[in-house]
Amino acid sequence: LILLLLLIVWAADTGAYFSGKAFGKRKLAPHISPGKTLAGLAGGLILAPLIALLAVSLMPIEPIEPIRLISLSLLTALVSVAGDLIISLQKRTSGLKGSGNLLPGHGGILDRLDSLLAAAPFFALGLAVSGL
Repeated sequence: LILLLLLIVWAADTGAYFSGKAFGKRKLAPHISPGKTLAGLAGGLILAPLIALLAVSLMPIEPIEPIRLISLSLLTALVSVAGDLIISLQKRTSGLKGSGNLLPGHGGILDRLDSLLAAAPFFALGLAVSGL
């Protein structure tokens, strides 16, 4: 299930990146994170459930009802985007460009984990509420 969480968050990020690059014109939150677009959000929300469905079909875990899995992956992906935006807002209000120098060019460790840290509790809550 941890791997499923990681795959959902990574798919949301990857789908957002590629669809944002290809189709992104309208900015999602230009004052917080100028690179994020509505097309990127849509791409992430499309790819996350697709990857979740594929992953669950290949993983040695109990099957998850498709509608529950799609709902869980959409919730997880949305919260992951919110987590990314919250950290971006905190960096902007404090005047920081990145959250550390451990990963040069990546904005710091927090930038690599912000989506995951926000999404993980909601993923776990979604599993618990849906009886999985």
